[in-house]
Amino acid sequence: MALPTQESPKTHHLSNITSQTRVHHEYVPETLSQARTEHSFPDDLHPVNSNGLEKTSSHLRNTRTKLGLHPGASISEDHDIAERQDFLWSRIRLVLREPFAEFWGVFIMVLFGDGSVAQVLLSAGQASAPGGDGFGPYQSISWGWGLGVMLGIYVAGDSGAYLNPAITFSNCLYRQLPWRRFPMYLLAQFLGGFCASGVVYANYINAINKYEGHGIRTVPPSRTATAGIFCTYPQPFLTKPSQFFSEFIASAVLMFVIFALKDSSNNGVPKSDKWFPLALFFLIFGLGACFGWETGYAINLARDFGPRLMSYIVGYGHEVWSAGGYYFWIPMVAPFCGCVFGGFLYDVFIYTGPSPANSPWMGLKQLVRPDFAWQVRKERAKKAREAGMV
Repeated sequence: MALPTQESPKTHHLSNITSQTRVHHEYVPETLSQARTEHSFPDDLHPVNSNGLEKTSSHLRNTRTKLGLHPGASISEDHDIAERQDFLWSRIRLVLREPFAEFWGVFIMVLFGDGSVAQVLLSAGQASAPGGDGFGPYQSISWGWGLGVMLGIYVAGDSGAYLNPAITFSNCLYRQLPWRRFPMYLLAQFLGGFCASGVVYANYINAINKYEGHGIRTVPPSRTATAGIFCTYPQPFLTKPSQFFSEFIASAVLMFVIFALKDSSNNGVPKSDKWFPLALFFLIFGLGACFGWETGYAINLARDFGPRLMSYIVGYGHEVWSAGGYYFWIPMVAPFCGCVFGGFLYDVFIYTGPSPANSPWMGLKQLVRPDFAWQVRKERAKKAREAGMV
């Protein structure tokens, strides 16, 4: 990363990336916004200016690289060189900026989503509400989750705003997001969902006591169950394959559409990333309206497992794991399968850029031979260096 000099005061590690990313369009994002959201740089490709290193974000470069993060923190130049970045917490924040963003993005998403479920469920039948039947129908839940996802993306924009381990995994698999980043993002996303659901529980604890009875906590199919505020439970008539398929198909649609929205060569989507959160709002709303009834459309391990663990801790009991014929593992596994399948379909039938699906044997060689997949990434990094990017 470059240290700005008097001769070139505008030189900055991020602007330098932006100006040079057009050199090798095979896999490097064409705009800064794509660089922030897609993170297409391989592990071993670290853009560096000839002027030296940035004052703050770059002296932490080695630590960030070891964590699988891009060596330069995604902040503005004026903020990067400010003296306040020498404080201990400032250095910690710069090292963990993206995981922090994922944590708070998921936190906002779950806060709105679980909050909408709580309000609709706990206010059911209240005659004092407008209309005399509670404060919200089922569609309020779709609105709540859609808004939560949209606002969470705005909060976590500099990390890529994946907000979902299955989406993170699919971007590692298909869009060259560094694999070393996956564990840290997974942990941050899980903790974001866990903490947000705890806040929702604390906010609605008196309403839960009134609805179920003081100290009583039950899970579906109990008629007064409130555990569904925090995590998903299937309809009792569903078989195990149907439970899995419901989460699988919703996750596949989610990933398919996200890849379409992020495809800069797709003329059917807006070219500005500013429209992406709004598009995701409608996507999540649509999934809830069309696929939400049977299993609650978790489509996200962080949104389901973190709050489920929280509900177990606060007293809902072991039934949070055994309900629905031990359904709890399906929202953990099916989203990964569905997102991988949805991403594969998009890359095979529509996407024309670099992807394992657009390689020999439709990526099967890279899947079966991890050493070959690593070699492919190394070769692309070498070509970029030869093209003058670094």
